[in-house]
Amino acid sequence: MSAGHNEAERLDALMRLRLLDTPPSETFDRITRTASKLFGLPIAAVSLTDSERQWFKSRIGVEHDSIPRDKAPCAEVAETRRVVVIPDLMADSCYSTSLLATQGVRFYAGAPLVTRDGHGLGALCVLGVEPRTASESELTALTDMAEMVMAQIELQHAFGRVDPVSGLPNRLQFFDDLMDLGRDPNDTQRIAVLVDLARIEQISNGTRVMGAGYVDDMVRVAARTIREALGPNRLAYHVGATQFAFLAPPDVDPSDYQDIVQDVLDGLPKGATDGFMVTAAIGLAPFSPGKTEPSVILRMAHSAALEARGSRDPVRIYSSEEDQVHARRFQLMREFGTALHEGGNQFKLVFQPRIDMSTGDCTGAEALMRWRHPLLGAVPPSEFIPIIEQTTLARETTNWVLENAIGQLGTWHAEGRQLTLSVNISAANLEETDLVQRIQLLLLKHRVRPSFLELELTESAVMRNSERSMWQLNAFRSAGVRLAIDDFGTGQSSLSYLQKLPMDVVKIDRSFIKELGTGAKPELLVNSMINLSHELNYRVVGEGVETAEIAEILRQLGCDEAQGYLFAKPMGAAEFESWLSASAERISQRIAS
Repeated sequence: MSAGHNEAERLDALMRLRLLDTPPSETFDRITRTASKLFGLPIAAVSLTDSERQWFKSRIGVEHDSIPRDKAPCAEVAETRRVVVIPDLMADSCYSTSLLATQGVRFYAGAPLVTRDGHGLGALCVLGVEPRTASESELTALTDMAEMVMAQIELQHAFGRVDPVSGLPNRLQFFDDLMDLGRDPNDTQRIAVLVDLARIEQISNGTRVMGAGYVDDMVRVAARTIREALGPNRLAYHVGATQFAFLAPPDVDPSDYQDIVQDVLDGLPKGATDGFMVTAAIGLAPFSPGKTEPSVILRMAHSAALEARGSRDPVRIYSSEEDQVHARRFQLMREFGTALHEGGNQFKLVFQPRIDMSTGDCTGAEALMRWRHPLLGAVPPSEFIPIIEQTTLARETTNWVLENAIGQLGTWHAEGRQLTLSVNISAANLEETDLVQRIQLLLLKHRVRPSFLELELTESAVMRNSERSMWQLNAFRSAGVRLAIDDFGTGQSSLSYLQKLPMDVVKIDRSFIKELGTGAKPELLVNSMINLSHELNYRVVGEGVETAEIAEILRQLGCDEAQGYLFAKPMGAAEFESWLSASAERISQRIAS
């Protein structure tokens, strides 16, 4: 191995320790003061040998924080990794013309700072303005203190600052370095880059087959690739399990850097271990040092990487507009849970009638949840329901809806209104082993026969875990509860699977209904859905009916029921009861005439 290559490795080891140009530390200063007192000399330092300079991590009796490396005795200590003693610099052929000698230094003694890998970083040195010698006991003590300095360096490097798998500085170090960057008044806009190696399901699948070592191997390969791409003078950080961060060079335009950082992405392993494919995504977060909290900078970069995952472009620049959407989603999720746990007073149920197309009678209603936030006002269900269905709040939310819906249904039945009420449940609810029992208890509690409750599920919810779903649906059927496929036509279930489902009702999605009357194809498609459903012994409901023309087309096509604004919007319980009374009067008048 050449000397030049050895020096490159030594400098790389020094850079990885992140010591150069860091603030003074009392831990090192204490050792330096002890060395000065031990030798009775005015000058002592912890000196690190950089490529062109000797930089002092700690110093006593020295004004400058660095001197040139050329003809510096500490450089010899680092290069030879042995103790160097120079009784009189002026009498030494090499050092008589050195900077130290010209400044009046005559005596020098230095013990090496050596890493576990054998790289000499520099020296713990003492200096005097008079020639002298060093005793064996003094040099032993100096060596011991040099080892104490090295132990402190390695402790600082290892304790909570360096990831043991990747060997890179961790998130805490990234935050500290961003804070230090903010203290430089001359620093301009920078860009934080986050590299997210793989999707959660890719990591999960690989770990399931290969074990935890799968992720470790992926991280090691990616860390090496990123280090090589950045070069020796730029740092990468390991900020998450499979996430890395680094800073773009100063004054780089984010749009231009998108193309540059693509090279990093192209170099990352796409089948890092045993053929399991991983797809990386990169987020760029422009920021002004000192004006944005480090944790916010990392969050911005992470947000951009998430946007990259959801798009065709694997490299995305942070967008405050997109971030605000995600922030609102998180706010809604958090505050929804709070409102639910505080008694659910922010929520209410509304009821939209279902109309028999042959008689015009109201056969029942669909119960729909509504949320009025104290500050945000009415939050559309299309906004909060998809969020809640992806969280552990899905169970509690369904419990709230079922309790209130079945309770209201029991009240109506006691008053003589024999209505059927439909309630939506999610894919997450189908995973609950006790759902059927909970519903049965609610039906008993409110004295409602099971056949008057209808549970609505989408095709996608049923297909997410088809074996589990089929077991759950059959349990509902055995309990006497009615079942409906909601948003029919938008899912991906096959016809062969649909015929096996123990369903009672098919609700054709509004996206098909609204096209009726615009041409022959929409009518042909809806007619096929109705005929197929009838062949499978399903009752058919058309959703989103808003015009009399569409209602008449559905009636002619043989659709059994309809639901939509043409008949009534969703209403609170009291308003729904008034609507029912008025509807009954209209029907009576029509019959009498």
